[in-house]
Amino acid sequence: MESLSYKTISANKATAQKEWVVVDAEGHNLGRLASKVANLLRGKYKPSFTPHVDCGDNVIVINAEKINLTGNKLNDKVYVRHTGYPGGQRELTAKVMQEKNPALLIEKAVKGMLPKNKLGAQLFRNLNVYVGGEHKHEAQQPKTVNLNELK
Repeated sequence: MESLSYKTISANKATAQKEWVVVDAEGHNLGRLASKVANLLRGKYKPSFTPHVDCGDNVIVINAEKINLTGNKLNDKVYVRHTGYPGGQRELTAKVMQEKNPALLIEKAVKGMLPKNKLGAQLFRNLNVYVGGEHKHEAQQPKTVNLNELK
């Protein structure tokens, strides 16, 4: 029997080729942007994608305040949390959250699309969201990615 002429490559921490990527959130819808950013963080656009390894890119999202929410989600979407004390349930609408901290909107949306385990927590640390067009990662020489070109 002939042997295969190729091998399935399984990436690991040492062989993963991580890059720095800048994404401009201006004019994008929240969920569509978040799903593409989550795929970039996981590395699903790379041919060497391995599900149990952090082989994704480090993503920088700028202009977080210019994100779109379609329909009436700005007023109707509610983020619920609990303080841990009796009667400690707190609610914030998307409008209030966007006024207080627009970066948190994107962070919560992306975090919900990552795995709910140690790998997901590790991947989430590779996300940097900034309000405005400036970021502090110029030394990493990030390349700009157009989300409209990603499938």
